[in-house]
Amino acid sequence: MKKLLLLLAVCGLLACQSHEKADLLVYNGTIYTVDSAFSTAEAMVIRHGEVLATGSLAELKKLYNCAEEYDLKGAFVYPGFIDAHCHFVYYGLNLQQVNLQGTASWDEVIYRLLAFAQNDTSGWLVGRGWDQNDWPIQAYPDRATLDSLFPNRPVILSRVDGHAVIANARALEAAGITEKSQIAGGEILLRKNGSMTGVLIDNAADRALAAIPATTNESWREAILDAQAACHSVGLTSVHDAGLSRQQLEVLQGMEKAGELSMSVYGMISATPTELQYYLARPPYRGDYVHIRSFKFYADGALGSRGARLKEHYHDRHGHFGLWVTTPDTMAYYAPLLAAAGYQMNTHCIGDAANQQVPNIYLNTVGQQPDHRWRIEHAQVVSPPDLNVFKQGHIVPSVQPTHATSDMYWAGERLGPERITHAYAYQQLLQLNGWLPLGTDFPVEDISPLKTFYAAVFRVDSTGYPAGGFQAKDALTREQALRGMTIWAARAGFEEDVRGSLEKGKRADFVVLNTDLLQAEPQKVLQSQVVATYVKGKAVFR
Repeated sequence: MKKLLLLLAVCGLLACQSHEKADLLVYNGTIYTVDSAFSTAEAMVIRHGEVLATGSLAELKKLYNCAEEYDLKGAFVYPGFIDAHCHFVYYGLNLQQVNLQGTASWDEVIYRLLAFAQNDTSGWLVGRGWDQNDWPIQAYPDRATLDSLFPNRPVILSRVDGHAVIANARALEAAGITEKSQIAGGEILLRKNGSMTGVLIDNAADRALAAIPATTNESWREAILDAQAACHSVGLTSVHDAGLSRQQLEVLQGMEKAGELSMSVYGMISATPTELQYYLARPPYRGDYVHIRSFKFYADGALGSRGARLKEHYHDRHGHFGLWVTTPDTMAYYAPLLAAAGYQMNTHCIGDAANQQVPNIYLNTVGQQPDHRWRIEHAQVVSPPDLNVFKQGHIVPSVQPTHATSDMYWAGERLGPERITHAYAYQQLLQLNGWLPLGTDFPVEDISPLKTFYAAVFRVDSTGYPAGGFQAKDALTREQALRGMTIWAARAGFEEDVRGSLEKGKRADFVVLNTDLLQAEPQKVLQSQVVATYVKGKAVFR
């Protein structure tokens, strides 16, 4: 009997030792792996920051001995959310400036500005987020009040989309902008007497913003840390930052080297002549958290500020067609240089003219090769005949579903009854290639990827308006929306090999929610809470 007991003890010890060692067991919930079969699992094992296995708890307990365990208590796990188009670094900087999002009038803008100025008493006053389309009088503001309140201090306030600003007299003076200034790809709005209202659009806005004193490396570092914490709190583990300077990219790389980054950043280089010259002479870069292999161009402006370039004039502004922020000839010149250097070309295209010209430039440059994955950012208004060019060239539309539900109140006024029917057509765009990356464009829109999912699937605002959804035929299914926020977003950045799904060998980036996005009622989706966010198997938010 003693020999039998000894033999059983030895066998049990050997069985224990035969278990593979791992770092973390996640169990007692529903894990959406977002693999090719869209399978689910009840448990997941993580080792060295990667997914080692998924399956049933019983199976994994037999195979692995984990140092830590995380009981989900019935919660739901998804691959870490990826925002395929945002302004991550500038979002962090905006957290240190006047927040004007959600202002219901010009008076409220002034109120917030004065409140901020009480504690910030020197230097430029900078803010962002106003939208005249949300005000009772949907007209651009005038700088008169800013001039009166701040006669000796420069003030510049960006519209929510970043394509227009209002500046006071001191800011205009600092930027060297007068009524007679000629700025290609920009517009200076004038009063009836010929003086400046202070509103500047697209390249004119950029001229004024360039006058703001340069931000230091340390200020960018602090902004990135703030943005990183905010993103993790909403379940984001990776972002595609749509337009970064060399300074910002080098700060990110320095933080990566110092171990300060837990957010993965696919950084699109701002396609200025200086940055193009510098980076085209160098190969793409891929680190553990920072990936640099694309350029961000701007073909046109935004629809809300009537800067989007249209084939026919604006329905609510006869004779006005919008702006070319970058001329088609300039983009056609640089496209072959990017292709030769191995860089992806990502171009902001809102209007149907931009969505006609740029895809043709792509097609003429890289032909019908799918591996280039050149992207059209926004693809907001696309004429049906131009969809075929997207399909032929395997061009990737990168869209932001909350734009549809933010713009739906007034977009028809800009476009008219015919053009609006082929705007924000996400299901049509998805069908071209069979996949579609999704983002938010924050801080233009809210940072939350849950609002991306909600807008993509239900096509309504937070109150449920309109009944049945805005142009509901172009809604995405729940599975499509989740893929767009995970594996398809990863694919748009050439990173599907390391993230976007919870499969063996991929990074253990995941988010835990208290809601089943694939089953919950619309309002429950909108009210979902992030329980935890993990990067490489380590909690970055709980």
